[in-house]
Amino acid sequence: MSAGAAATHPGRPAPNIALLLAPLTRGLAEEERPVFLARLERLAAERYRAWAQQAPQHAEALLACAASEEEIAGKAERLFPVSAAQNAKLDALLPEARRVYGAMFVGLALREQIALQARAELQGANVWRAIAAQPGMPETRRDALAVCSALEEASAARLDAALAAWDV
Repeated sequence: MSAGAAATHPGRPAPNIALLLAPLTRGLAEEERPVFLARLERLAAERYRAWAQQAPQHAEALLACAASEEEIAGKAERLFPVSAAQNAKLDALLPEARRVYGAMFVGLALREQIALQARAELQGANVWRAIAAQPGMPETRRDALAVCSALEEASAARLDAALAAWDV
């Protein structure tokens, strides 16, 4: 996290999302993990759309973040195709993933939720980088995953800007 991001996001530290989701991801095959992450990106997109309704003054930024999450999810799904059985397995994990993800925001004001999500976006960027760095990863996949990381960082920056203007 950059010093600027730390200054913008005081308060509750961002939980390590990978650790929170480890019980769900532990049984996944390596090729299933990015597709599961794509589903998490779609959950984040849903949350962004809900926030846009709650904070219409920041709807443009929040909806742009939702679009980025959907773009990342689509890229991951195209890069790492899985079978119908694997898709069903991943879909079965979604209710618990939704519960774990949602629990991060319980008790937080909307502004704090968005600040927490900004920090989570930076974690997401690092996860896509880690996947790209796996030995034997084809260059085309590495390049596409770099775009995913950049989209995550752009969302964090958008959220930082929205938070800076929150009460202005």
